Amino acid sequence: MSKTDIRKLSKEEIIDQTSEYGFEKFRARQIHDWLWKKSAKTFEEMLNLSIKHRDILNTHFEINPVTIAESQRSVDGTFKYAFKLFDQKITEGVLIPTDTRNTACVSSQIGCSLACTFCATGKLKMLRNIDSAEIYDQVALIDAEAKTHYGKGLTNIVFMGMGEPLLNYKNLLRAIDKITSPEGLNMASKRITVSTAGIAKMIRKLGDDQVKFNLAVSLHAAMDSKRDKIMAINESNNLEVLMDSLKYFYEKTGNKITFEYILFKGFNDTKEDVRALANLCAQVPTKVNIIEYNAIDDAIFSKSSRQSTEEFQAFLKYKGVDSQVRKSRGDDIDAACGQLANKNGAVLKDDI
Repeated sequence: MSKTDIRKLSKEEIIDQTSEYGFEKFRARQIHDWLWKKSAKTFEEMLNLSIKHRDILNTHFEINPVTIAESQRSVDGTFKYAFKLFDQKITEGVLIPTDTRNTACVSSQIGCSLACTFCATGKLKMLRNIDSAEIYDQVALIDAEAKTHYGKGLTNIVFMGMGEPLLNYKNLLRAIDKITSPEGLNMASKRITVSTAGIAKMIRKLGDDQVKFNLAVSLHAAMDSKRDKIMAINESNNLEVLMDSLKYFYEKTGNKITFEYILFKGFNDTKEDVRALANLCAQVPTKVNIIEYNAIDDAIFSKSSRQSTEEFQAFLKYKGVDSQVRKSRGDDIDAACGQLANKNGAVLKDDI
């Protein structure tokens, strides 16, 4: 007899389905609390339920928890995790500690379909979306790891791991609901950032849904002629279309947008490039994260010089654009921006 994945059910559905086996409503609420507030991985953990109740749950329902298959620690204190899912597929997440915050970088897909030329994940085959409970589990596991290694839980969550979050829209929003709900992990929406390569249609949908979390756009070039060369998505979502969607998002939510901009030596770090970027920033309230390039296998780019980076940021400041240079973290274990590709031994395969 096939079992029902209980974490795919709403609280009302848990009430309805467990009532068929004699559970009172308050028992179903206890189950929901164990699943989403306490991050229970088995029914045996639900100690305020009788053994009989737990046996019934084990007979008719299942929990498919994410587990840590492997972890690596960087010299800078960053941790990279290979997460094993119920079907033995592997995805990756990162814990990034600083003096003031602990940030979880989580994945939304196994692999990626967008094939950005500078990103290691883009070289992988897209296998499947990660469901909402699996996204939730990544956050819960990294939160527990942060408490173990650094004495405090997560302060921030960024959806900047493997995959394009907006191509897994329903699971993304369901997961964030569980992460931010008082009936879940109760983390603040304003501490969550979702990064997209620029799916204009879905950015507009975020605006219609009036989401409270932050939006970041992986821009990396402010001219179509250059962005076309490094991000295939730009061919169907060019900068004009993208900017229109960002204006719409801002009008609906009032949330300032972050542009992520990796500097590639001699490609997108020129005076022409920074002027084009400043012009885009003038169209909608934005800030810019200038990101140091992290080399990947078969790299076609190299890192901009410190002088070029400083001049690039200085021009943005001159134009009144808020910006910061984001330092690489965990690059020695391939955990930095653009490097997630399951290279730590937990290989991504179709047949595992």
